[in-house]
Amino acid sequence: MESKNFFVEQVRKIQNDLIAGLQSEDPSIRIKETNWERKDFLGHPGGGGRTVALEGEVIENAGVNTSLIFGGVNPEFAKKLGSETPEVWATGISTIIHPKNPRVPSFHANFRMIQSGEKIWFGGGADLTPFYPNEEDFRFFHQKWKNACDPYQVYESMKQSCDEYFVNSHRGTEMRGIGGIFFDYWNSGNMDHDMKMVTELSETLVPSYLPLVNKRKNEKYTEADEDFQLHRRGRYVEFNLIHDRGTTFGLQTGGNTDSILISLPARCKFTYQYQPEPGSPHEKMMEYYQPKDWTAL
Repeated sequence: MESKNFFVEQVRKIQNDLIAGLQSEDPSIRIKETNWERKDFLGHPGGGGRTVALEGEVIENAGVNTSLIFGGVNPEFAKKLGSETPEVWATGISTIIHPKNPRVPSFHANFRMIQSGEKIWFGGGADLTPFYPNEEDFRFFHQKWKNACDPYQVYESMKQSCDEYFVNSHRGTEMRGIGGIFFDYWNSGNMDHDMKMVTELSETLVPSYLPLVNKRKNEKYTEADEDFQLHRRGRYVEFNLIHDRGTTFGLQTGGNTDSILISLPARCKFTYQYQPEPGSPHEKMMEYYQPKDWTAL
């Protein structure tokens, strides 16, 4: 129980840190906060969460959410989690940030702790979805996460998991962004070790991303830049609604629907057989939506 309480407070701390950082980068930002509650599968009180929706001149739309849920779940869903006990306890933070300027990447991260029956595990990660080929930004992002992972010797495996997970497989091998790290069902058998690792990874969330916002938010951009951004946001929507396990978990555990779907961008585009202009930076950017060893480049 002590470890659970510690992680509940950790995700709330990261939530507050990130909100403060976004306010610093975008003083125009407006915040809409909702504290929600849920019933479990049996109709009993089952926890809830705090959803913080943000929008402004720099940050077009973002969600920084924490939740703490518990209680009964559908027995069939419990089996999918690998548990014979139809109960779950889970806490975590999830954030998605869609900046207005196409030169600023979108960003997603989440960290969670889950228990079902006797099984307890961690999951989460962070990934970047850029729309302009600023390779130095990609190297910066991956190096931050490599530095955080290296004491635990997990960067290579977590990067590979990310490269394999955030893929629109209905579009071949096209990733939704340029990756990061991803892990799920993490339990080494040493709770203290795992808690320390995941806590330190969660502390990397803010410094891995906000410097990129600060660096690019005032850059001039073109209509073509924005058009490419909106089409890539469309691919982001495809992934979240077709493939994302977090979306499924939230909906199947009775989470707040708007809080789950806050990951979707405020604006996006779909064009039949869309292709970026030949020879453009956007055509070049398409080459980067495949696994690359950014820390070695």
